Amino acid sequence: QVQLVESGGGLVQPGGSLTLPCAASGDISNIKAMCWFRRAPGKQRQFVAVMPTGQGITGADTTNYAEAVKGRFTISRDNAKNMVYLQMNNLKLEDTAVYYCNFYAGDGIDYWGQGTQVTVSS
Repeated sequence: QVQLVESGGGLVQPGGSLTLPCAASGDISNIKAMCWFRRAPGKQRQFVAVMPTGQGITGADTTNYAEAVKGRFTISRDNAKNMVYLQMNNLKLEDTAVYYCNFYAGDGIDYWGQGTQVTVSS
């Protein structure tokens, strides 16, 4: 079992930056990809970023981002600390959402954190 805990959310002005850490615990040896998703008010959850772990997930050999965040968001990891990060720069009003950390283990098995609220407002 894997547990994920996001933090770092908050209120930020347009053009500002935030970094969202995701702390992982449990057995992550079989995790194939680490991802971030978000759910904006009144909308469905959407993909933000993915970082494969190198364990051979088809179609996800490289880090990838949703078009809406390319060039502004960066996903990274610290293996020693079992942490995944989402660095968000030049935030826009439409980035307001609850952000979720997700670890995909393959065979339809994935793990979710509880989410952290990011609000972009002037």
